[in-house]
Amino acid sequence: MKHPVIAIGLESAEPALLEKWMSQGHLKNLNSLCQQGTYGRLTNIEYHGTETEWTTFLTGCLPKTTGYWRPLKFSPETYGINTIEAYDFVEYQPFYALGDKYRVAAFDLPQAPLSPQVNGLQILAWGAHDPQTQSRSYPLQLLPELISKYGKHPAFKKCYGDNWWDTKYLRFLSKALKVGISRRAAICRDLLRREQWDLFVTIFGETHAAGHMFWHLNQPDHPLYRYGQEAGFLGNPMLETFQAIDLALGDILAEAPDDAYVVIFDALGMGSNNNELPSMLFLGEFLYRFNFPGKCALAPGKLGTTPPPQLTPGESKDWATAVWELKYELNWFRKFLRESVPSKYHSKLDKLIGKLDKLIGINQGVDLIAPYQLARRREQAWQQPVSWYKSFWSQMKAFALPSFSDGFIRINLQGREAKGRVALCDYDALCAKITQELYSLKDARTGKSIVKKVIKTRNSAFDRDPKLPDADLVVIWQDYPTDVVDSPNFGRIGPVPYHRSGGHQPNGCLIIKGPNIAPGSTLPDGHAVDIAPTILELMGAPIPEYFEGKSLTRQLLAAMV
Repeated sequence: MKHPVIAIGLESAEPALLEKWMSQGHLKNLNSLCQQGTYGRLTNIEYHGTETEWTTFLTGCLPKTTGYWRPLKFSPETYGINTIEAYDFVEYQPFYALGDKYRVAAFDLPQAPLSPQVNGLQILAWGAHDPQTQSRSYPLQLLPELISKYGKHPAFKKCYGDNWWDTKYLRFLSKALKVGISRRAAICRDLLRREQWDLFVTIFGETHAAGHMFWHLNQPDHPLYRYGQEAGFLGNPMLETFQAIDLALGDILAEAPDDAYVVIFDALGMGSNNNELPSMLFLGEFLYRFNFPGKCALAPGKLGTTPPPQLTPGESKDWATAVWELKYELNWFRKFLRESVPSKYHSKLDKLIGKLDKLIGINQGVDLIAPYQLARRREQAWQQPVSWYKSFWSQMKAFALPSFSDGFIRINLQGREAKGRVALCDYDALCAKITQELYSLKDARTGKSIVKKVIKTRNSAFDRDPKLPDADLVVIWQDYPTDVVDSPNFGRIGPVPYHRSGGHQPNGCLIIKGPNIAPGSTLPDGHAVDIAPTILELMGAPIPEYFEGKSLTRQLLAAMV
C-alpha cells in the first residue's frame, strides 16, 4: 500500500543541539515526532561534505560518482577559478524525478533544477540559503502567485553575512528569519491543501543562517561569546529561530494526511567555526611562506611572544576589509600611508600609489590582489584571502584554493598546470613535506595542533580522473576555533579577526513517524546518502540501482510487519 511522504529538511541543524533542546522542552513538536516515531544520527563524507551536501541528497550518489565537489572549479590552463554553482543533474536526476506515476511538490530546495521528469509542482529559490539556482517555478506563474499572496523571504540572499560583530545586522537577521519562517509555513500549508501528494519535500534554510551567525551568542564557551553579551543581546536568537521552526512544523503537519510518513532530515551539522578561518586565510599565507622562505604577505606576528588580544573589526567594516588592513608592506612609505589613511579610502589610495609608481618608473613586482579588485571582476571568492594570492600561483609549487569548508591545496604540477613547477617524480615527496609542515602548525594561544588530518586525494601524480576534486591535499582542521597560528619554520600568522562564528560539522540526523514505525525506536546508524533511498522506500517508489545509499527503514518496517 502506498503512503504519502512529507519530507522536511532542517538545513545544517546541529543534532546535539536538537537533542538538547528537545530534552529541555524547547522543541515540543520535534520531540513529539521522535516519541511517536524513530530517530537516528547520520554521518557525511570525510571531506568536502559542506560543499556536496545537497548534490548527495538530491542524487543519492557520492561526489566521487557525480564528480561534483564544490561550486567553484580551478582551471589549470589559466589558474583561474570558475563559478559552476550547482551540479548540472545531466548524468543523475533528482531522486524525486519519478515520472507520471507519482505526484510530487518540491518547494525551495537549494541547488536543485527544474526537472521535466517531476510530475507536479516545483518552486526554486524563494528563500533558500545559497540556492545556486534562479528563482523560478513550474508551473511558471506559481512562484509569482505565492509571492503575491505571502510575500518574499526578507532574508533571501541577505543571510551570508560574515560580520558577526555588526549588532544591527544580527538583529535584522534574527527578525527576518522569523518572518521568513512564518511565510514559509504558510506556503507549505497552501501547497499541501492543493492535493494529496505522493511526496511533498521542502527545507528550512533558516537553521543554516542562524548557525553561522548566532553560534557565538548561543555557546558560552565560544571565544566570541562575551562580545554578544557586551553588545546587549538578550535571549538566544539561535534558539528562538529553532523554536519558530518547531512551531511552524506543527502548523505544516496539521495539513498532513493521517496515513502519511513524516520525515525530518538533516544532512549536515554545525558547531564552532573551526575550518573557515584556517581554510580561507591561514592556509594561503602558510603556503606563500612555504614557497618563498623568509617572506610574508599577510598578518605577520612574532613567535615566542604572548599573542595580543582578539581583533574585532569596527562596526562599519566587512571581514575582508578588516583582514586586508593586515597586509604586510615592505615599502615603508606604503606602510605609512596605509596606517595613516582610513581604511574606507584604501581602494582609492592603492590606485593613486599605483599611478605614482608607474609615473616615476617603480616596479613593485607581483603583489597580493586586493579584495575590492577581485570584487570588481565579480569573482565569487573575492572575500577569501586565499584568492588574493592568485598572482603568485603560477610561481608556487603548491597553493591554497578558495574553500567554504576544509583546506584545499593544489600542486602546481608539470604537464597538468600550464606553468607547472613540480615534476611528476617529485609529487609524492612534496605532498609529504607539506603534510609534515601542516602537522606542526599550532594555535599560538594554547599550543595545540590545529590540523586533525591531511588527506591525499590521488594515488599518484598520473591520476587525471576528471571526477576527482581539484585539491591534491585536503586539510581537516581540529574541532576548536583559532585566530593566531604558529609554524616553527615559517613564523606566526595573526591574530586575525574571526570570520563567521558557526561552521559546519559532518553529522546529521533523521526523524521518521508514520505507519508501522515503532514509537520511540532508534534508526540504524546512517549516512547523508541514505536519505533519498529512505524516502523512496517509504513512498513505495523504486530505488535506482546506481544509488550508493540504502534505505534506513527497510529492516525496521520488515520487523513490524
